[in-house]
Amino acid sequence: MAEGSTAQVDPLLILRSSIASSNPPVPTTSADASAATATDNLALATHLHFSSPSHQTYELSAPTRFVSSSTPVDLRSIYFAWQKKDVAIPDYIASAQQLTEELAAPGGAGGKVQNLVFVERLDLITWLEGASDESEYITPLEGEAGRAAAAGAAMVASGAVGGAAAVASAGGRAGKTIDPRLQEIYNGERKMGDRNTMLRGIKPTDFSHVRKSAEAFLGRTRARPSAPTAPASSSTALRPAPPPSSIPPSIASHPKKPSRRPDPIILLSPSASSLLRMSNIKPFLESGTYIPPAPTSTTTILHVSRLLPGIDAARPLRFILVDSPDQFKPDYWDRVVAVFTTGQTWQFRSYRWSSPAELFARVLGVYLGWRGEEVPEAVRGWGRGVVNVGVDKWVEGRKGEGRWRDREVVESVWGQIEAWMKGRGWGANAG
Repeated sequence: MAEGSTAQVDPLLILRSSIASSNPPVPTTSADASAATATDNLALATHLHFSSPSHQTYELSAPTRFVSSSTPVDLRSIYFAWQKKDVAIPDYIASAQQLTEELAAPGGAGGKVQNLVFVERLDLITWLEGASDESEYITPLEGEAGRAAAAGAAMVASGAVGGAAAVASAGGRAGKTIDPRLQEIYNGERKMGDRNTMLRGIKPTDFSHVRKSAEAFLGRTRARPSAPTAPASSSTALRPAPPPSSIPPSIASHPKKPSRRPDPIILLSPSASSLLRMSNIKPFLESGTYIPPAPTSTTTILHVSRLLPGIDAARPLRFILVDSPDQFKPDYWDRVVAVFTTGQTWQFRSYRWSSPAELFARVLGVYLGWRGEEVPEAVRGWGRGVVNVGVDKWVEGRKGEGRWRDREVVESVWGQIEAWMKGRGWGANAG
């Protein structure tokens, strides 16, 4: 047909109608629609020939009413996007780049393919398939004839009428169409779903796992033996039955266990001059015997159990021993009950309370030195919050002989810790 025919029928509308009638257009290498010029290679094709609803031929480089980034998209890019409607986005982008290179190569038809973004491509395919009558990327047709043509294409795409009756013929005379104003009203209507789509959705939901869980629960209920029932007497037969319990049998037979009591924490000094380190604190607190600390130790955490009758006479408490709060969570500081110190304030730099006065107002302090030696002035200045105890000096070669007073020191330390914990609310029901 002549090039002026593009003004009579919009290429987007006729493409939509041809897709609805299952008669897709054929790319050709010239305006002649003969079979000799047909090709499947869009890099060589220059025109697009339609056989339905009427014979029309358009240049592939012709702009359409579909606008992307304020620029009309050519018919070649529209047709290519429709051809690749079922491929993934990366494959579509790669194919578009390859076709652009083939168009620019010697022998190609020239031009390029405009790559549509995902939202634009989805909107275009939805409109071409007839699933939507409007598109925010398609410029509306102007004039009464344009609106009638759009309405006719919409009817064809939706399957309401045949393709030839809703689109203008080759002579320019429009077929029978509905009133454009009525079509505008139809386009503004919202599609309503039935109760299945509104209440249950469009995707089936599988509840088989709920049935399996219910069968396992009911199986345990049936397997539980029921208590023998005595024959009802005349007095009890007229008595109203008590209301059913609101507590399920499975919960009533398994009362909630008390929550686990948090373990109190004891912090040691990491100083090399400290008499108690991670290598010797455990035998000191458990067996009541002091031995010198090892030069090096890789232990970072220890556990010591001790029965404190003032806290819980039935269960021993498990204490956590560490020499650094680097791995502490914020709530761990509420569980610190004692801090062993040498009097060096750098020990408290990483603590929540770096000031000794503030620290020992909240936590019991313990200073352990040699018996008979003077307590450092800094420790004495920290007041009653720090307990001062001393052990006999270690004598090499005696291997712990004659250290019977170590037990007395250990019992004194545990007594102070127990009294401090009791005064702070640690009890059998705490935690």
